[in-house]
Amino acid sequence: MGQNQLQERLFSFSVGVITGVRNLPKGKEFQVVSYQILKSATSVGANYEEAQAAVSNADFSNKIAISLKEITEINYWIRLILAISSKKDVWKSLEKESIELMRIFGTIHSKTRKRIKK
Repeated sequence: MGQNQLQERLFSFSVGVITGVRNLPKGKEFQVVSYQILKSATSVGANYEEAQAAVSNADFSNKIAISLKEITEINYWIRLILAISSKKDVWKSLEKESIELMRIFGTIHSKTRKRIKK
């Protein structure tokens, strides 16, 4: 997968999360979860974008690590939404995408760390 493909995928994922949050109930518990997932969803793509302008392998690795942490956190919030929300369709597909993105970032991070250690 090329860099531009991943950037587009992350952008689409963030848009999907934002759209999904707009359709959640307005209860207090959903406000907290919505705030948290929106922060992470917008951060993962932004950190990946920053990684593309990294000044060193260590800088790149750090931004990728942050993206990995954020997508892992998003997956938690999605699972929580799935547990407490009656609207599951959109969130099921977002959960699947978050798992795939975790794998992608895990692979990128692992390869980058190996490159740094050489």
